[in-house]
Amino acid sequence: MIGVQPSLTTRALTPAALPQAPVPVGQGETALRAAGCLLVALPVFLQAPWVRLAPFSAALFTAPLLLLAVLLAQSPSQRWRDIGVLLVGFCGSWLGGCLFWGWCRLHPLWHLPIEAFALPLALGGLNSRWRLGASFYLASLAGTAATDGVMAVTGVMRHWTEVLEAPIQQAPALLQQAALGVLAPLPLAVTAAATVILVDLCRRFWQHPDDAWRLAASALATTLAVDGLFLTAALWSPHWSGLI
Repeated sequence: MIGVQPSLTTRALTPAALPQAPVPVGQGETALRAAGCLLVALPVFLQAPWVRLAPFSAALFTAPLLLLAVLLAQSPSQRWRDIGVLLVGFCGSWLGGCLFWGWCRLHPLWHLPIEAFALPLALGGLNSRWRLGASFYLASLAGTAATDGVMAVTGVMRHWTEVLEAPIQQAPALLQQAALGVLAPLPLAVTAAATVILVDLCRRFWQHPDDAWRLAASALATTLAVDGLFLTAALWSPHWSGLI
């Protein structure tokens, strides 16, 4: 090159000097992320009405679901093993949701403690073969904590029991009124700030080289989408919110 002294020696580029390529995403991981997103959204459309009509059978469904998850986790196929491990984490979220919505739904302060019943197991599973399931459960729990926290700070949670105990003819209007409160300047600012923080966490987790972190990002992002869908339904068509 012009202006550079010629040299007969070469110096190997160090890894730090090389451009960092993005972590490739294979078909297996794409399917895993899609499954994680589906398992976050599934309770909204399947578990909620099931628990409302037959909470005991919904809770018992955890047993065959866990059995299927363990069997898949023993599969010779890596993809099916990962799906099985993910389902193990989902079983924790499913059972926690059944216990709360089936028998404790009128006590919003119990929501997070009941959903967190498997927290010690999940924390221990992060350094084991079950880390995908543990990361999914912890991400779902973090999304629940964020949602409940925002509801408490914005004042929506104080309407919780009132909406659930109201006659079916009055419940939609009460839910819509509670949702309209989120659009007030201060609650809206709190909700927007929480959304920005969670989106930034999703972005950081998505860039992590560990697939368990990227799965957690998918679960958190889907939680945000579901919360947005719930708020929209509560504002425009409360009957479709899934809460009543």
